[in-house]
Amino acid sequence: MSDLPRKAVTRTAKLAALPLSFAGRATWGLGKRIGGKSAEIVGRELQQRTAEQLFKVLGELKGGAMKFGQAMSVFESALPEEVAGPYRAALTKLQEAAPPMPTRTVHAVLAERLGEDWRELFTEFEDKPSAAASIGQVHRAVWHDGREVAVKVQYPGAGEALLADLNQLARFSKLLGPFIPGMDIKPLVQELRDRVSEELDYDLEAQAQREHAAEFADDPDVLVPDVVHQSDQVLVTEWMDGVPLSEVIEGGTEEQRDRAGQLLTRFLFSGPARTGLLHADPHPGNFRLVPDEEVGWRLGVLDFGTVDRLPGGLPETIGECLRMTLEGDAEGVYEALREEGFVKESIDLDPDEVLEYLLPVIEPVSADEFTFTRGWMRGQAARIADIRSPAHQLGKQLNLPPAYLLIHRVTLSTIGVLCQLGATVRMRDELEEWLPGFVVEEFEDAEEAEEAEGAEETEGAEDAAEAAEAVGAGESEPTEKPA
Repeated sequence: MSDLPRKAVTRTAKLAALPLSFAGRATWGLGKRIGGKSAEIVGRELQQRTAEQLFKVLGELKGGAMKFGQAMSVFESALPEEVAGPYRAALTKLQEAAPPMPTRTVHAVLAERLGEDWRELFTEFEDKPSAAASIGQVHRAVWHDGREVAVKVQYPGAGEALLADLNQLARFSKLLGPFIPGMDIKPLVQELRDRVSEELDYDLEAQAQREHAAEFADDPDVLVPDVVHQSDQVLVTEWMDGVPLSEVIEGGTEEQRDRAGQLLTRFLFSGPARTGLLHADPHPGNFRLVPDEEVGWRLGVLDFGTVDRLPGGLPETIGECLRMTLEGDAEGVYEALREEGFVKESIDLDPDEVLEYLLPVIEPVSADEFTFTRGWMRGQAARIADIRSPAHQLGKQLNLPPAYLLIHRVTLSTIGVLCQLGATVRMRDELEEWLPGFVVEEFEDAEEAEEAEGAEETEGAEDAAEAAEAVGAGESEPTEKPA
């Protein structure tokens, strides 16, 4: 029914061939070195060829393979430029589209899920998909009431394909590690696997999208299309035009990049506070810049298939640790991390070393505004990946509690997108407004109090000096006569 390879043996064979391809390329590299090429040049060529093969296969397979590729693609900023450059176009394709399934398959799914008379629900329906992603594709249409809509149709067999792919990817996750320095691939694959059932459930997705659409209905900065109709394997939402973030990354203006970065940051932190939900799939294909006469650009948000449910918003501990890190409170940060399980009871670390490890990571928060760059991202990745560095050794001893796993991935992914954009963002402004526990005003007040106290001490010292000088000159302050 579909061009999505459904037989487990077919998909497994394609994925299993990747490690063999890697080994073959390593042999090719050895031959080149024997032929006289330097190790550095051969290594770069080898990594380029391997990366191109990896993302080509992941894109063709859709399902869990493509989902994994999309998740990895946002960390492209962490790769050395000479490696990332040649296949950046392949990453962009993964973020935005995949080969479509046949029209007959689409019609069959619509007939099965909406009824044989499904065409009566639409006044227009475009057979050619406008977008195709990991588990479904989108068709532009006009609903029977005249509204332009996006019709998301799930690939038949998508669930089986997702699980099979992710199981296979988990088996050779170590081989994929070098593509993203400093990142452990296996937990990423496992976390994606845990979310499969939720992403396949269009009822849950429709519910999450309705809640966001209602909350952001009158928002000047964020636009979420409302749900028009939902059934098993078919989701109909309002259509949204705009410039895909992948295109902004590729050739957007500085104004577009900065605006997209600021709004993406705002949505990341305000979403949980306003809806109790965290949009957990922040790759560029899920966002648009939508023109607006009043504000210039709004951020259009798509695909609520994966969300983290946070009824109280983001954990307050995150905000408190950020604040204490900025204040230089090493003991306070260490105790908070230990209480939340980031530092296991069996582990003893130096609080000052933990603070030193965290400070570079929160650099974007320490300034009024921060320009995210691929160079900065690569520096962070290299610092953590270098097995000789203290940061690497300390990072290995920290633990990521399950409750923070998805939050951590979403935050890293968003930072990856900001670096792809090269956006200048006032991140601290967003944290102050939306992140519980991050009360920077108190920190600033404390600074002001210290400055005022210092000024008073200086004033007092100056007065005393003047008095001493006057006494030395034979003058004396008038004193009251006893009664």
